Amino acid sequence: MRKIIVLEFISLDGVMQAPGGPDEDTSGGFKYGGWTASYGDEVFGKILEKQMQPADLLLGRKTFEIFAGYWPKHENGWPGINEVTKYVMSSTMEKSDWKNSVFFKSVTDIEKLKKTEGSNIKVWGSGNLVQTLLKNDLVDEIWLKIFPVTLGKGKKIFDDGTIPAAFTLIESTITPSGVIIANYKRAGKVKTGTIGA
Repeated sequence: MRKIIVLEFISLDGVMQAPGGPDEDTSGGFKYGGWTASYGDEVFGKILEKQMQPADLLLGRKTFEIFAGYWPKHENGWPGINEVTKYVMSSTMEKSDWKNSVFFKSVTDIEKLKKTEGSNIKVWGSGNLVQTLLKNDLVDEIWLKIFPVTLGKGKKIFDDGTIPAAFTLIESTITPSGVIIANYKRAGKVKTGTIGA
């Protein structure tokens, strides 16, 4: 069985919208795109490089479109991204010029994918998809990069539909610029009055 690993850049107040650039995602009038830019340092760069090791990807449509518009021409910044399989959850897209792209229409497709042989599957960004995965208890690990900034509004990773669940911290680092990098593994369901397996 393959694991689904969610990787997110989030603010202290849980916003995950448009961390990379001002035009990345302005939906809802979001004005703070690129809010992670001033927090890069050597420690953060090394951890990010490790997290970007080749693995199949599961992406929502919006994140896929952003990636497909950039990474095919910039693979030196993410070696192997063009070779791995990109699974895309979309009700509107069915094909792409970006090689190794496969399109899904339902949660059932993702459940079947998890049962196949292969690498773990990494989910970057993809807020709506992540909420669907959390709602359906399909997330095995969450790797958060928590930045010391509050944004007030914007898309959040933990929003409507997240089920009560327990996670165990398996690794953590604090970078010199104050970013907390925390990797959590799914530990069980919430039982009446307690959290545990």
